[in-house]
Formats: sequence, structure tokens, C-alpha cells
Amino acid sequence: MPWFPVKKIRKQIKLLLLLLLLTCAAWLTYVHLSLVRQGRALRQRLGYGRDGEKLSGVTDGRGIRAALSTQRAEDSSESREEERVPEGRDPDALFPWGAGRPLSLNLTRQAPSWREEYKGQVNLHVFEDWCGGAVGHLRRNLHFPLFPHTRTTVKKLAVSPKWKNYGLRIFGFIHPARDGDVQFSVASDDNSEFWLSPTESPAGAQLVAFVGKTGSEWTAPGEFTKFSSQVSKPRRLMASRRYYFELLHKQDDRGSDHVEVGWRAFLPGLKFEVIGSAHISLYTDESALKMDHVAHVPQSPASHVGGRLLQEEPRADMLRPDPRDTFFLTPRVEPWSLENVLEPCTYAPTYVVKDFPIARYQGLQFVYLSFVYPNDHTRLTHMETDNKCFYRESPLYLERFGFYKYMKMDREEGEEDEEEEVQRRAFLFLNPDDFLDDEDDGELLDGLEPTEAPGTQGGRRLAAPTEALATPALPTPPAPLGRPTPRRSRALSWAARPLPLFWGRAPPPRPAAAAEQPPKVYVTRVRPGLRVPPRAPAPLSPRGPPRPPFPGVFLRPRPLPRVQLRARPHPPRARGRRTGGPQAAKLRPPAPAPTTQGSREGQAREPGLTAPTTDSNYSSEAQPVTSFLSLSQVSRPQLPGENEEEEEGDDEEGAQGEEAALEDSEEKAGPVRGRWREDAINWQRTFSVGSVDFEMLRSDWNDLRCNVSGNLQLQEAEAVDVVAQYMERLNARHGGRYALLRIVNVEKRRDSARGSRFLLELELQERGGRRLRLSEYVFLRLPRARAGDTDGDGESPEPAPAVSPAASVHPDGRPELCRPLRLAWRQDVMVHFIVPVKNQARWVVQFLADMAALHVRTGDSSFSVILVDFESEDMDVERALRAAPLPRYQYLRRTGNFERSAGLQAGVAAVEDASSIVFLCDLHIHFPPSILDGIRKHCVEGKLAFAPVVMRLGCGSSPGDPHGYWEVNGFGLFGIYKSDFDRVGGMNTEEFRDQWGGEDWELLDRVLQAGLEVERLRVRNFYHHFHSKRGMWGVRSRKAARKEAP
Repeated sequence: MPWFPVKKIRKQIKLLLLLLLLTCAAWLTYVHLSLVRQGRALRQRLGYGRDGEKLSGVTDGRGIRAALSTQRAEDSSESREEERVPEGRDPDALFPWGAGRPLSLNLTRQAPSWREEYKGQVNLHVFEDWCGGAVGHLRRNLHFPLFPHTRTTVKKLAVSPKWKNYGLRIFGFIHPARDGDVQFSVASDDNSEFWLSPTESPAGAQLVAFVGKTGSEWTAPGEFTKFSSQVSKPRRLMASRRYYFELLHKQDDRGSDHVEVGWRAFLPGLKFEVIGSAHISLYTDESALKMDHVAHVPQSPASHVGGRLLQEEPRADMLRPDPRDTFFLTPRVEPWSLENVLEPCTYAPTYVVKDFPIARYQGLQFVYLSFVYPNDHTRLTHMETDNKCFYRESPLYLERFGFYKYMKMDREEGEEDEEEEVQRRAFLFLNPDDFLDDEDDGELLDGLEPTEAPGTQGGRRLAAPTEALATPALPTPPAPLGRPTPRRSRALSWAARPLPLFWGRAPPPRPAAAAEQPPKVYVTRVRPGLRVPPRAPAPLSPRGPPRPPFPGVFLRPRPLPRVQLRARPHPPRARGRRTGGPQAAKLRPPAPAPTTQGSREGQAREPGLTAPTTDSNYSSEAQPVTSFLSLSQVSRPQLPGENEEEEEGDDEEGAQGEEAALEDSEEKAGPVRGRWREDAINWQRTFSVGSVDFEMLRSDWNDLRCNVSGNLQLQEAEAVDVVAQYMERLNARHGGRYALLRIVNVEKRRDSARGSRFLLELELQERGGRRLRLSEYVFLRLPRARAGDTDGDGESPEPAPAVSPAASVHPDGRPELCRPLRLAWRQDVMVHFIVPVKNQARWVVQFLADMAALHVRTGDSSFSVILVDFESEDMDVERALRAAPLPRYQYLRRTGNFERSAGLQAGVAAVEDASSIVFLCDLHIHFPPSILDGIRKHCVEGKLAFAPVVMRLGCGSSPGDPHGYWEVNGFGLFGIYKSDFDRVGGMNTEEFRDQWGGEDWELLDRVLQAGLEVERLRVRNFYHHFHSKRGMWGVRSRKAARKEAP
């Protein structure tokens, strides 16, 4: 038996155990370093950072926890909160099921093979035409991060394309010059983020520096220390390794766009220097790849941070759940079981313009809207802050007066009844006593002359022109020689005479007297209130005290420049200084004089309203003044001490000098009597208001001016009445087999001559417990409509039913429901989406992904996608179409320039089944899940075509936060049966060969002339993405054209 040193082993057991532990530690260290180089790491339960901060979990198998824990230890304390939780994101979004269950993200953990020739430049991806200044706005872009608008390279980390509304993603590797601690800093206009990985793996990228989070923060070029978040904490880097980095930048439409990254050794006194080409390299070479090749694009926490948006209240009412959105999934009642529920009747609406001559593009005026019940919330209420076209009032009226006319202010005790009446008075319906006396009705504005306000009654007053007024009671300057004193008359009486208001035409002048008078303008002035007792009381007018015609419209206390009203015409003269004239120099305060009985002026005056004169130069208290002229044309009183001379024109310095002189004169003269006081606020004022339904004020006319209003709302009583009649007939036919659960949707197309067409969509409960969907067209015939009504050409559009004409009319004359012949939609009909494309790789990929998602969500295989490719160079469209999980597809290739009409016509020609629906589509569309069902319901062969209204999203907007407007003028999205499309002649490929735009209106004209109805509805969650028009349809840039020029 060989000798075994047991005793020696027992004595040296501690040394052996120590040797074993050292061996295991060396082996674990080797394995850990190997995995780190591959982008992975070992899991450690507890660890400490370089600064002694405890790390709760250093790494995991996917590298996600490593990024979060390391950034807690090494990043600056100021940026720790914001770097992990960007705006609008959940702090635990990466772990929606808790911190122990990480969300599986498609992060790139293994970097591609690197080559030495990659040095000197980095990858640059550009996302154009996207609004907003925050990096969070860039992440909301539909194509971020895989499908940029442009792929290129840059030679240093300082970029300024001098453009607007774009986002940049710059990524690659950093090669440190030496070992040591390095600090990074980023500067930009607007926001930016700099991410750095401790390895070459993109999955370990950490946010180390950033400029702002809201889009309002920015820095000047080279300003690396403006925000504390700009500068990172020191990072230990090694010259023998390369580190993956990512720079995100978002620029809005303002400022000097720039973004740069600087670094410096962690030593006192050193400044940041921009990282140049000697220390950067490409992540991969993209020069030979097409735009649809995205497997090489790195996906890091920078592009997937947050994972999901916070669950918050939707800003648009249309985003709230609605039964219409998923009702198509409910099994439908078999149409054959509903054929005998109602009596058949002829359906020939009078608004069909078959064979009616329509002018070019005038078919828009013959498209009518349908009424919808219940409210589908397609009205863009969140966009009415700036666009109030839904209301009938003009925007100018709402801006000045608001909605106060719908409010009746409660009258307090002691308040005069006249004020309440004035509050309700409309803007243009004025009291004739509130107008000044003019000399004739046919005189227009031709000259201006200074007017003064008498101060005897404590109010601002307009004086009549000196040559036109003759007041016996008060002294006035003499009239010019040779000019007779004109006859006094009421300028604006409410007789049948036309009034030249708002620069309208004056009535023809009178032959004799009117021809001698200079043109005048009718000016309305609010009469001043009674503030002090009048000096010379006069008898009251039979009409009573005056009432202000414009309550609430006041001029501010700031004095306004004087103007000349109703002066004699004079030839134009050179600009310069002018004086008030000889009459202005002789102005004196008026001497009080009693009113004579022979004076019409004195009889027409009320107490406190003295006759206007040209001589009162002082005023005690300003009063509200209103005029059909602009406020700047209203005269103001001339205060004592004010210079009589004023400069003609709009000289700003002269106006300022005049105001300064006025203030000096007021200060010298002491406090002026009757100065403006602060407005008193009645916080206890209450009002009464009635219920106002603005929807009832709308009509079914296709309003092309308002693009925020939704579908027309059908009255609840009418919808319930129609449904009740139908359910009564249905249960009478089937013996009470069905019970109504709820009314999901009712659509009405009104015909005031013959009746209304309804689409009823009801959720029914079958006797066996199964829920079913009823979706049928019915017709509510008017009593006076006859069953033999024709289509207008003398022939009935379909055979007359074998029923009596009064079969669908109650004995008491009330309208009753009937089943319109040949107006039934098919649920299983094939729908072909036809889309012409050219050089739109990112949008083609997005469109195919949306179509595949539509197939998965609906389970509907009765649709196909037909792409007409005009020699796209940025991707292989056919290969992408074959790879997409679609039920059916066709690929058509055409040569030459992009032609939308020719592309659509080629796609329709490829459809063999004439009894299928073709949907002329666009590439940049987001479809709701109910789009297939909506197209089938509103397309009936020989009867109906469907033109849904799409919501066009604005710049920076997305389907999750829609901001935009309804495309009420566009008919490019059009669904129609192929047989009807061929019957109207198809697309106009000859006229629209070299252009696109207007071909949809031209097609609409021919569809209407063929006798088809066009259903026009706003569809919920149906969006047109905002997209860049740069590079579309093969248009070259100017720079590229100059390079190709010889």
C-alpha cells in the first residue's frame, strides 16, 4: 500500500484550502472577463462601486440591471432622477411585472465584427420633418430607431446641418487616447442625450449626460457647463478597448441647430474638447445596404428606454373605447332570416344626380353627410383652442365678445332695467337715437377735420364739422362764404333707406342739394352718461334717456390721436407739420345760452347733452366711444397745454413725444377732473343660461370650411323610434326570439322628398343565450312618397315591388319602415387595397406591418394588398411583400416616373373578380381594426361608394396623441366595387399623367354622374401620418444635381 501523507495534509489543511480558494477566484475572474468582452456578465448578488456606493444588483444575464445599477453609482447626482425616467415614462417600465422580472427587450448585445478602416467616422441616422425639441419627441417617431430618412456618416462629434424639425441618432465607438478617468459633456440646441457603454455592447449603454428633457432647454455652441446634467462623472477608460456610444439630438424650428460632445481628462483646469475623428469609428458599414435592411441597426436602452407610456387620460375623446371599434367581432344575424321582416320598397333618393351635367370638380357640392347615433366623438374638441369653426359665430366676433350673448346676467336689486335690455341687444341692431345727426344720407368720407369734446357735461363728445353745423343756441364759427347752411336731418333712421355701414356703397346722390355737400361717413358714438347736473336743462326727448348701443366696448384711458371728420375735400400735399387753421386758433369756451324754440337741435337734445361745438378744449371724464371706424380714428379731447401742432403720418417718435408732452401738462396742471378709475369687479354676479345644442344647428351639407367638426349627430328620439319599429317587426316575424341589448350604431341619410335611409347596428340577445349582431339597411318612406318614383330619367332603377304603394305607410299617415331593394351589403366580399409606391422603404415596411397586424387582430382573410412599384431603388418591395404575413398580395412593377392615377388603374386592372371591392389607398395610413367592416358596410354594388374622411396628423403627432384636422377636401381614399369602377371609366390616366392631385375630385364627378351615392363619414382612429416630402417620387436635391452637372 503506497504511503499517503495524511499527517502532513492535516497540518497544512489551511494552506491547501487557501490555495483552492485562490484557484477558484482566478478561474471565476477569467470567465467573467471573457463574458464581459462578449457583452455578457455574471450575476452578482452584492457589490460596491468605486465611490463606495452600494449596488443592489450589479449585472444580470441580459445586461439590463448592469446598466441601471452602474448609472446609480457613477452618474452625477443631479442627473440620476431624469436619466432613468424620461418624460411621460414609467420608472418601472422596463420591469412591468416587478423589479425581479425584466421585460424582454430586443436589445443588441453582440457588436458586429469591427475593421480598422472604420476609424475616422461614425454612423449618422436622420429623422426629418418631425416637430418638437425634446428627445422624447424623437422616440415617439413612428420609424425610430430602425427606419431613418437618411443614413450617412460624420467625421467628428460636432454636427450642425442648419435645418429645422429633425432628429439625429449618432452612434459608433470611442477609442480613448490613454488610460485614466475621463469626463464627458454634451451641448446642443435643443435637447440631446449622450449614452456610453462600459463595453462595446450597445445593450450596456448608460445615460451619462444630457441637455434638458422638455424641449425648452438649449445651450450655445461650446457651452459645456450651462446645466449640471451636461457633465458626466469621471469614467475609467482604457486605451486598449473601444466603447459603444450613442448621441441623440432633437431640433425644432427655432434657434441655431448644433450638437457636440466634448471630453477631458479628470484633472483640474482642463477644458472640454470636441471628440475628433482620431478617436471615433463606425459601428458598421451601411453604404451597400438598402433602407429596408435593419438587422444591423443597434438597439440600445437609448432607443427603448421606458418601454411603454404611462396610462393617462387620453387627450382626444376619440381615443376612448367605443362599442363600434370591436362590434365587427360579434357574429352577425344571417341576412336571409331578415328578408321578410319588412316589406320591400323601391329605393331611389332624389339627391342622386344621375346623368346630371356637373362642372369640373363640382361633385364636392353634391356629397351629403350622414347623421350618426350615438355620439362617436369624432369632433376634435381638443383642437378647438385655436380653431372654433364649429360654432356659427365668426372668429372675430368670438375674439372680441366671446359667448356672452348666450348668457343672461341676473339683475341685482336697484339695477336699471335699461341695462339688462342693452346686454341683450345685438351688435348691429342699434337704437336710432344713438346716432349723431348728419346732413344727408348719400355722403361718404372724403376729408377729416379736428373735432373737440365739450367738457361742460363731464363727458367726451364729438363735435360736428364747423362748416356743416349751425346751432343757434351756441356760438359757432361762421360758415365759409358762398356755402349755404345745410338742412339738418337724422343720418341713420331705420326707414327703408340703405345705410352705408362698413364701407358699403352709398345710395345715389340727390340731384340738387346733395351734390353740393362734401362726402361724409356715418359715425356712431355712445352718448355719455349723466355724471353732473346739466348747466342748461332741456326737455326730455319723447324717446326717453339714451341707451348705449355697445355695452362693454370701451376705449382705454390712453389718449388717442385726433382725426379730421367730414372736412371739405382738399388736394393732397407733401408730408410735414400742419396747424389747426385759423378757426382752431380762435377757439374759446362756449358761453351758456338758452335753447330757442325754433331750434330743432335744442328740441332733440336730452338733459346733459349739449349741442356739439368746435370750441370746448377741456374734458372732465372720458366716456366710452364706439364707431364703425377703427378705434385709432376716434377723436380725443385736447387738453390745456398740449401743443396745437401735430405731425401728420404714423411717426412713432412723434407719437411718443406727444404723449410725453400730455403727461407733463397733466402733471403741471394738477390732477385732472374725472380721470379713469379701475374697473369694479362683481364677484357675486350670476347669470342664467339655457341648454344649447350646437349640433342641431348643423346641416347635412358637406361643409368644406370646418375641419374639426365631427359626424352629424342624430337625435336620440328619432333613432330610438326607428329601432323600436324594427324590433317590433322582427319579434312579430320570429315570435319574440330576439331581445335588444343596446343600440351600437345608427346612421341616417336624409331625403326630404321621399324619406330617409338608415343603417341599423344592434346588439341582440338570442333566446338560446347567444349574442348576435344585426347590421341592416332600412328605409323610412314618407307618406307622400309613391312606390313608383323613378330615378329622374323616366325609368325605375329596379323592378317595382309586388306590394301596394301604401304597404309601408301607417293608416294614420305616419311613415313606416320598409326594406330597400338592392341595398344589402355583403360581409364576405373581398377587399383589395391598392397602393402605388416609389422609394418609400420605411413607409412600405410600416404599411405591410400594419396590414399584417390587421389580419391578426381581426382574423379576416378576405382582403389582399396590391403594391404597384415604380422602380423603387431603396428596397426590394417584392421581397418585403413576400415576407409579410398577409393572406393575399400582388406585386406589380411599372417603369418611369411616379404616376398615382396610372398606378391605381394598373392595380384595379389586376383584380379579376368584378364583384369585389377595390379601395384606392395611400401609403401613409394608420388603419383602425374596424376598417374592413366599415368598407364593406358602406359599399353596395350599383348603389353606394365609400369615401371615408381621414384625420391628417400634424408634425410631431402620433395616433396615441392625435393633433391635426379632418381632411374634408380629400377623396383620395375611395372604396367602390370593381364593376362600378369600370362602369364610370376608371382613373383619368391621360390628363393626370405628369401630375397628381385633383384626380380624386375628377373621379368623384364621374361616380356621381353614374348614379351612385357617395357615403361620407369620419372614421374613428383613422389617421394619415405626417411625413416628409423630401425625396418622395425620386425628386433629387439641389446639391446632388450640382454634383451631377458637367
